This record gives sequence, C-alpha cells and structure tokens, in this order.
Amino acid sequence: MTRLRPEDLRSHAWYGDPGLRAFGHRSRTRQMGISADEHLGKPVIGVINTWSEINPCHTHLRQRAEEVKRGVWQAGGYPVEMPAISLSEPFQKPSTMLYRNLLAMETEELLRSYPIDGAVLLGGCDKTTPALLMGAVSMDVPSIFVPAGPMLRGNWRGTVLGSGSDVWKYWADKRAGVIGDQEWSELEDGIARSPGHCMTMGTASTMTSAAEALGMTLPGAASIPAADSAHARMAAASGRLAVDMVWNDRKPSRILDRRAYLDAVTTVLALGGSTNAVIHLIAMAGRSKAELTLDDFDELSRRVPVLANIRPTGAYLMEDFFYAGGLRGLLAQLRDLLHLDRINVTGRTQAEVLEGAEVYDADVIRPLDKPVWPEGGLAVLRGNLAPAGAVIKHAAADPRFHRHTGPAVVFDGYQDLQRRINDESLPITPDTVLVLRGAGPHGGPGMPEYGMLPIPDRLLKQGVRDMLRISDARMSGTSYGACVLHVSPESHVGGPLALVRDGDLVTLDVAGRRLSLEVSDTELAERRATWTPPAPAYGRGYGALYLSHITQAEEGCDFDFLAREGEVAAPEAH
Repeated sequence: MTRLRPEDLRSHAWYGDPGLRAFGHRSRTRQMGISADEHLGKPVIGVINTWSEINPCHTHLRQRAEEVKRGVWQAGGYPVEMPAISLSEPFQKPSTMLYRNLLAMETEELLRSYPIDGAVLLGGCDKTTPALLMGAVSMDVPSIFVPAGPMLRGNWRGTVLGSGSDVWKYWADKRAGVIGDQEWSELEDGIARSPGHCMTMGTASTMTSAAEALGMTLPGAASIPAADSAHARMAAASGRLAVDMVWNDRKPSRILDRRAYLDAVTTVLALGGSTNAVIHLIAMAGRSKAELTLDDFDELSRRVPVLANIRPTGAYLMEDFFYAGGLRGLLAQLRDLLHLDRINVTGRTQAEVLEGAEVYDADVIRPLDKPVWPEGGLAVLRGNLAPAGAVIKHAAADPRFHRHTGPAVVFDGYQDLQRRINDESLPITPDTVLVLRGAGPHGGPGMPEYGMLPIPDRLLKQGVRDMLRISDARMSGTSYGACVLHVSPESHVGGPLALVRDGDLVTLDVAGRRLSLEVSDTELAERRATWTPPAPAYGRGYGALYLSHITQAEEGCDFDFLAREGEVAAPEAH
C-alpha cells in the first residue's frame, strides 16, 4: 500500500487549512507551548489512558503513557494523552460490564472528534481491553493496544497465591472454619503485591492474550508482568510502531477479520481462559463485521486442547507463563490450528511473528501430546432451559457434575441468595442444583459476576467444595466450579430461567451439550401465563439508556445502535 503523505493525514483537516478554523487550532496548540515544527505534518497519536487512582490494575499506566509518548516522539509523531473512564473491576458496582459499552463509546468518539491519526490504547483490567478495542475498531484509525500486564505472584507463609482463585479457595476455608481471622488478614496483605491485573488466567489475562492473538499488540506484549522493565520498553516500542502504522494506514479493518477472531478463540481455549471472553469476542467481532457465534466456540473447543497450566484450570501463574515463553511460546505450539498468513500491527504475518518462538518450561506450557485438558475448557450448552445458549468452564469443574440431575433451589436475585443461602430449612444437599436468576444484562443490572454461587456453610464444613450452579450471570475468570453461566434469554426478559421452581429437576449433560429443565411444555406454558416482568432497575440516566439498547449474552451484550451498520459523518468535514 502507498505510504501516506502529510497532507493525507486526518489531522491535516484541523491544522493544514489556511482558513480561520485551522488558525484557531494552531494558535491554541501554541498556547500549550507546542511549536509548529513539533506537530505540523506529523501523525498525531492519541494515547488513550485508563489510569485512575481507584484502579489498582492500572496504577502504573500514568508512567507507561510517558513511555509511549517517548516512543511516539522518537518515531517523529506528536503524542496527545487523552484520559478515558477507568473500569476498575475491584471497586465499580454493580458491575464494570454495565460500563464496558460506555468506555467503547468514549474511545470511539475521542478518536473521532479530535485531530487523531492513530491511537495507542492503554488498559488491561477485565472490561477495559474489549471496550478500548471495540471503540478503536468502530472508528478504524490505526491503533495498537498496550496491555497493562499481570501483577507479580502473591505470597502467604511460603505459599504462592493467585488473585481471585485463591480468594475463593480461602474464603471457603474461612467459612468452613479451617482458617481464622489472623490468616485471612495475612492473605489480604499478600495476595496482590504489585501493579497490574490478575496474574491468574482470569478475564484480564484472557482478554489481553486475545488482543495479542488478534494481532492488535506487539508480539509478546500480553505476557510481560507489569512490574518488569520489559513492560516499559514494550510501551515505548508500541509508541514508535503507532507512528509507522499511521504512515502505512495499517488500521483495524486490515487486521481483524473472521480468521483473526477464530485464532483468538483458539488461543482463549488453549489458555483455559475466562468464559467472559465469549461475550467480549462476539461483541468485538460484531464491530468488525466478522461472523462469530457460540457455535464457533463450541466447535473449536472440541478440538483445541488446554495447553496453559495456569490457575484456575492449572497450577501456575502468569509470571511463570512469561518465563516459560509467554503467549508466543503457546501460539507456536498451536501453529497448525492458526491462520498464519494474516498480518498483525507490525505488518508481518503471524508465521513471521512466531519465528524463533520457544517454550522453556514444558510443564507450564504443555505440548500438544501432553495437554492439561484434552479439549478446550469451555462448552456451549442448549436446551429448554437455555434455548439461546449457556456456557460452562467444565475443565474447572468437578467431573462428577459433567453429567448430573438434581432438584433446584431457586434464588431471585443476588440479595435473595445472600440472605437465604445458609437457611437451615432449605433442602440443600451436595446434589442440589443452585439456581440464581435476575442477574443477566437487564436483571443484574449489567450481568455481574455472581455466577460462582456460594456453597452453604454447613456443606463446606462437611468438605463439599463444588456443586452444580446455574445462572444468567457471568463469573470471574479466576473462579472455578460447576457453574453454568450466561443462560439466555435471561430471566428478566422472560427466558425459561424465570419459570424454574424449587424442586424442579434440572439436568446438565456436558458431553451432550444439553441443559434441560425436566418439566413438561404444558406446565411451562401455564407458568408463563402467570409470569410478569420485573420492574426495570433504572428510570433515567445512563442506566435507562443501557436497558433500552443492551443485547443478550450470545450477541455480545453490545448496544444495538453501536453494533449495527450505518454511516457516521466525519467531523473534519464540518
């Protein structure tokens, strides 16, 4: 493709015209202390920074933005740092998922409304990665993603801790009386000990790895720990590359096609990645106008083994994964399952990117003939309880629940669950199926991560550590157990989950990919005739906008008006 000229740059429409409007743009740039030779005729690179003092995953991104800008200057570009909403998984309620599309909108409109020629996207906390990429894909200016990177390993009394996964483990032990307040306090101090996102294969590590597999990061970027000096060098290199991407018009639409998304799904499955990736990748593919469905996940899951021995499916953490060869090492093992002729942000093919990639610890990144799990750790379920689909991370579940029938105990919303889960009068046994409804996109609201329903204290004290749990919620990628998630349609819009009653038999058959309510169609029709939809959670504001336009899980939970076709007027033409 022909290299762009300075007058071809998008920013030229702001700065290059001899008229009054351009005079205003140039004079206000001088007001900021920037001389003409520092920016005129150079690519303007928007550095979209999701740093915040209340987002521990991103506490280092203020410094990383400086390193990105250093790289942009070195390559002859003009960097402009632009703050965007920070979606802080540990703090934001009811769920960051409620705001993923808001950040996607903000990213798209920041890039559209300002004189931006290309973008460097800084993020990593769970919903930030898909949100930034969704916005950049819709705007379609040359963009590169800089992953925040995983935090360092946790530590407690000589035991290596993994964020999220060990929280659930030791919380169960505390409720069972195995550990006390002193141990719990020590765990609190030792489980998250550096900047960066979760160092287990939670949603954050899953989605940053997916971003690299898509071709939207520098090769090897996703695996670098946030505290490692290589992370700062990667940020500067990304800034330099962003300038080259602008001159060569290497934008998302040239990188992201169906092949890219299939490779990202393959990568997520081989990582034993988060079930949340199903929703996010479908939403991202929708923005790229690339077909991707639940069936693609299920078909690939049947033939892609889990090779990454990382918690919660495996034994190690992201720091170990980095030392073992990182994502490039894992992708090299998957060569025969990938589309090696497509390009990434560097302009090179995946085959070229993977040249020389090695695995240095074959227990952390397993070979194909010695997988952690023989097939991808995710299954897509359908049946009369989930006609539009549901998912389960069966590799992280007790195998005895892969085929199970049990009586339901139903909870209407998270508060009801919290209030009654330890009610001694509830007929809950290890074979009971715990059902939570009212936790989907509408019901949550925002589809919170409630899907790892707590096991009653009395059963924990008996040694029970897994039960079959079903909901229209999501769960953290760091969670584990026999948890069926994303049941669709959700109960709040009249999905069959709304009709389940205590004592109904529910059957899960992972091998058969079935989730069934053992109730006759006639009985279900009678129940539906008496069902009334719950009142919406929001009557005004962003929440009302969200409820009016959010799609269901199998469609990616995007806003319908963002995912659809349609022309958008270019602001530089006005």
